[in-house]
Amino acid sequence: IGFSSDLWGGPKCTPMVSKFDLWSGILSFSWPPVNHAALSLPGDKLYPKDPLKRARVDMVLDWRQTALYPCLPAIGYGIFGMPVDTDEAKEKFKSLQEEHFKILTDVYLKNTKFCFSDTPTIADLAIAPALNFIKARKKFWEAVPQAVKDYQARVLEAFPGAKENFDALCALC
Repeated sequence: IGFSSDLWGGPKCTPMVSKFDLWSGILSFSWPPVNHAALSLPGDKLYPKDPLKRARVDMVLDWRQTALYPCLPAIGYGIFGMPVDTDEAKEKFKSLQEEHFKILTDVYLKNTKFCFSDTPTIADLAIAPALNFIKARKKFWEAVPQAVKDYQARVLEAFPGAKENFDALCALC
């Protein structure tokens, strides 16, 4: 799923392609157009139509954007040539270990293979690729709990057609 963005007139919520484009920046930072497009797809596995299930997906997307993802730039954006502070990276990784990984595994993945589900949703597509930023620091990635690594592998395995996109970031690490 890809989206056009008219920078002068605002985002357009119309799907452009049928392939996942996870590294465009649009998918990473603007979930409402993705949610809208996912609702127009046949079925409801990626973004459930049931209000309770959809609310859970939305909750996970919000957590990813406001809690998990803010820890990742200090850890992994150095691969883009951006300045990163090692002490800040350590602090953010500690937060991931002590708080965010536990929320992921003990709440969102409790008794399910994916976030609140046994099938992946757009919430899983938001989380799993972003975890690749941690691989920019080998020792950090080694310290990631195996349950988180297993979850990431399940999500990436569930979308073999998007492997090239998922692997793009890893190639930089």
